[in-house]
Amino acid sequence: MRTRTLHVIAALVVGLMAAPLTACGEDDGAGTESFTVGLLLPNRVTPRWEHSDKPLIEQRLKELCPDCTMVYANAENDAARQRQQMVSMITNGAKVLILDPADSRAVRSSIQEARQSGVPVIAYDRLAQGPISGFVSFDGDRVGRLQGEALLKAMAERGRGRTVVMMNGDQSSANAAWFRRGAMSVISGKAKIARSYETAGWSPENAHANMTAAISALGADRIDGVVAANDAIAAGVISAFKKAGVKDLPPITGQDADLEAVRRIVKGEQYMTVYKPFEKEAAAAAAMAVAVGRGEGAGDVATTTTDSPTTEDIPSILLTPNLVTADNLRQTLVNAGVYTIAEICTPQLRSACDDVGLTG
Repeated sequence: MRTRTLHVIAALVVGLMAAPLTACGEDDGAGTESFTVGLLLPNRVTPRWEHSDKPLIEQRLKELCPDCTMVYANAENDAARQRQQMVSMITNGAKVLILDPADSRAVRSSIQEARQSGVPVIAYDRLAQGPISGFVSFDGDRVGRLQGEALLKAMAERGRGRTVVMMNGDQSSANAAWFRRGAMSVISGKAKIARSYETAGWSPENAHANMTAAISALGADRIDGVVAANDAIAAGVISAFKKAGVKDLPPITGQDADLEAVRRIVKGEQYMTVYKPFEKEAAAAAAMAVAVGRGEGAGDVATTTTDSPTTEDIPSILLTPNLVTADNLRQTLVNAGVYTIAEICTPQLRSACDDVGLTG
């Protein structure tokens, strides 16, 4: 990864949100063409895709290009289905695709076909193999390092051992390896990795099964911390501990700041999550898609470049993720308008919310 400019990414995205690119249909001759943008997301297991990313991207595209149209498809964790969805969108006239791959490798041939058809592909959130035109995501190495640093801190505060179970994401996702590398860069030499699992489909059910196997093999009292790659995996991990009768849960990480995960943090079941301001990612992806759809280069809005296993110097925007723990829930999520105290603090959580300073 090589930085191409000295622009601060956060400032860029704030600028994108406050001062849109020239919208399609304006009178100055620029951007007068309307076109269709295809949005392909990977699954419904992770709540953010349907609840946040889809509406945010659609809204920002409409602001940037009022006459443009967005078509949408969800792969339901099926790479073959996603390839068919890409073919359908191209056949039906999509001029640019925003793609979050269900399988980062399996989609390679489809991206090559899109390129041959003159349809640029912007990889969204997860890097895809093949000749993509741009990439928008959060710094996955930083995500993993935030998880690893938080876990080591929590284990030190508890004064227990340093035996860790790694609950990684789906191995078909480039992000899973990215997060793991970041976490291991912090944990290596400071904790013992007793077991490591890949979580197919990022599903809580598969995470539950893997964690149950780890508890059976190691014993719950010998597990001092768990690196769970995201909040869905954390949910499965926690349910496995509860089913095993464990009440004093070890520190467990997460990612995505799902509402249920935030509530688990309030209850003390999950130690941390990583909040990624989805509106900034959506704004950046929409800006890049409109730029390439108008025949401009993705580099016009990119701030860095990224190399994939198949392509070098991909114009990219990599945003900064934020650590969330019980100590800063109000600052990072409530004050930022992500959730209200009323949304987080159900009647059952009122006392726990008071304990962490979430009062009305």
